[in-house]
Amino acid sequence: MSDFSEGEPCWVDATVLDVADGKRFYGQLFGWDFGEGSPEYGGYAEATLEGKTVAALAPQMAGQEAPPAWTLYFSSPSVVTTAGRVREHGGTVLMEPMEIGDLGRMVLAADPGGVLFGVWEAGQHKGFGARGRPGTFCWAEVATRDPAAADAFFPAVFPFDVERHVGSPEFDFSVWKVGGEPVMGRLAMDGQAEPGMPPHTEVYFVVEDCDTAAAEVRRLGGRVVDGPKDSPYGRLASVADPQGVEFSVIDLTTRKGEPPATTT
Repeated sequence: MSDFSEGEPCWVDATVLDVADGKRFYGQLFGWDFGEGSPEYGGYAEATLEGKTVAALAPQMAGQEAPPAWTLYFSSPSVVTTAGRVREHGGTVLMEPMEIGDLGRMVLAADPGGVLFGVWEAGQHKGFGARGRPGTFCWAEVATRDPAAADAFFPAVFPFDVERHVGSPEFDFSVWKVGGEPVMGRLAMDGQAEPGMPPHTEVYFVVEDCDTAAAEVRRLGGRVVDGPKDSPYGRLASVADPQGVEFSVIDLTTRKGEPPATTT
């Protein structure tokens, strides 16, 4: 049985060209420890922080068309049922339900706007062993150029209640809730998005100090895409690792401004 409610983000992994370099970068940035990577699962290398599972790195396979990126997994009591909903509501099942030994079952899919995501049905591997503290996952957003499609698709596939931010027309953002708790965001990509940036899930990791983390990203060979900047939710920056895999870092303790008004 899963430790996560249906629809709740429960895991992230990054597909990278060079797993060894990924281990170097993320190990130094977040303090992650890595195993050798399981040959049975193609060298999939799970990351731990103080003994708790937090993420994983996977080598990009020959012929894989999607660029290196972080993939977010939503919890499901049945990946077969969720795959059926994906098809029913206009999405695409990219990888049919697959048994991963006794760890669990997974599906890879995309929404009608092209946002890639995973679905995880827990077995022995429950998902995040730690989250919401420095060095771990805390939040994710579907960044899409087709917000209407995402708004129709994801709450039909998962049991999301939608809360829409109101205010600036240039900032089209919604929050998805499960059981009254925010679990995800949906962001409409605007003209400020990097040219050629595909629709994706933006993954956020907690850091103690955003400016220090951004500087460390540069020192380790990555780059800062945007920020650091203040927000009502924390000081944050969008960054990329040396292999071009983008993600965000956020200091949850440094908050400025009032959250925008919302409507359901």
